[in-house]
Amino acid sequence: MGSNHTGADRKIPAHVAIIMDGNGRWAKQRGMPRTFGHTQGARVVEQILEDADDLGIRYLTVYAFSTENWSRPAAEVKALMNLLRRYMKTSLVKCAKNNVRIRVIGDKTKLEPDLQQAIAHLEEETASNTGISFQIAINYGGRDEIVRAVRRAAREGLLVDASAFDETALGSCLDTAGLPDPDLLIRTCGEQRISNFLLWQIAYAELYFTDKAWPDFDRAELEKAIDAYNHRERRYGGIK
Repeated sequence: MGSNHTGADRKIPAHVAIIMDGNGRWAKQRGMPRTFGHTQGARVVEQILEDADDLGIRYLTVYAFSTENWSRPAAEVKALMNLLRRYMKTSLVKCAKNNVRIRVIGDKTKLEPDLQQAIAHLEEETASNTGISFQIAINYGGRDEIVRAVRRAAREGLLVDASAFDETALGSCLDTAGLPDPDLLIRTCGEQRISNFLLWQIAYAELYFTDKAWPDFDRAELEKAIDAYNHRERRYGGIK
């Protein structure tokens, strides 16, 4: 898919992260079960991935299932896991066709063995793709990620000399090692909070909130977020 930028001076964020909120509420408003909203939301993810690629975004990271989501009703958790299973199986052909590279971030050890295997297979098969990088956060929590990163640093002997341990060293132990930090974080459905998503990585991200529920999010909404991003001045604590 080629880039189709509108406006020569429009800056396209290299990395966009999305908190996909409102699937359940969207379904409830339509008198449907919450799982219907999640199914519709999954379709939107596939479309937005294509749109992001077309617009020239190089990295897209979505919050699919948090460490806190396990507390939801068992039937909903099961439906979400089955949706993820289906995605892992069916996306291989699409990823090959569209040159997408997939990485799953989060604590995968808590997932069912078959899902872990499907994830490993998908990551392996798409590792050499050179198009858009698509990160899916499953059983992910920002604080949990930082704790796991510190444990990993300890295992790898990076904490022996405490004075040599810096942001770069910790960053190399995070789930997102090797990826640039998000430039833009989008959250749908009117909530204005971070909800434990990419706490380390979004230190300087621009935040964009929309009242649209995730199943209603489309390319026009994504472009609206990019336009808002273009009106921000990113100073990183300095002065311009």
